[in-house]
Amino acid sequence: MEIIREEWPEKDEFVVCTVKELKTFGVFVGLEEYGGKEGLIHISAVSSGWVKHLRDYVREGQKIVCKVLHVDAQRGHIDLSLKAVKESQKKERIKEWKRERKVKNLLSLALSSSTAVKIGNEELDEVERKLVDTYGSLYDAFVEVVKVGKEALTPLGINPEYVDAIHKVAVTNVKIPSVQISGYVELTCPLSDGVEIIKKALKKAEKVAGTNTNANGVKVECSYIAAPRYKIRVTAPDYKKAENVLSDAANAAIEEVKSKEGTGKFYRKSS
Repeated sequence: MEIIREEWPEKDEFVVCTVKELKTFGVFVGLEEYGGKEGLIHISAVSSGWVKHLRDYVREGQKIVCKVLHVDAQRGHIDLSLKAVKESQKKERIKEWKRERKVKNLLSLALSSSTAVKIGNEELDEVERKLVDTYGSLYDAFVEVVKVGKEALTPLGINPEYVDAIHKVAVTNVKIPSVQISGYVELTCPLSDGVEIIKKALKKAEKVAGTNTNANGVKVECSYIAAPRYKIRVTAPDYKKAENVLSDAANAAIEEVKSKEGTGKFYRKSS
């Protein structure tokens, strides 16, 4: 079961379609995520070269990714382009679509099998709409549940029994996406216990993520390269968070050694 999106696609959006019918002038397709709304790929928008036979490019029942050229909601008309989609864009869009379908099935299975009273289609639709309206997609909703916990669903007014089921299936099946970056610090301390001070400084850097390390998918690791240089590696859900954590971790280490008459410098890249 899928939620039918009542709205229309936007210009320049990439949409997953199913080829329905081939005509001499173009291809009629159904938009998978828009309730099967029909769109047309004019023959001139199928390929950048001359198209003699449409069947050389598409076939009935095939799943393809198209770019939206024009939408006329009043006339119920959607113009699409196949040639405007790069192979990398196609692969990424299909990946997103398949991932979303998988999460839909997981949600349906979780709520149907974990409740004492069988959940109805309307109630299941309502839960799904709340998740999509709040987080943009079911997958993003599940990722947020894994990051934050059940609290991510509390403001949505979802039945607590459903919240437990969603949380359980999310943490079992969804892995938080992450990126990894590194930076370098040069730390020195002239005191007799300088080595221990530097060790303490690096431990302070690793604790920058604090108690939210697991919840937020953030991890800081420090390692020795060659005195006085040390590597700080950060794993985080996205590059912006990773860069911020890396900067905070480096500053924490540098401030610690400076407070003990030492010196410290941060390098984003190895020199």
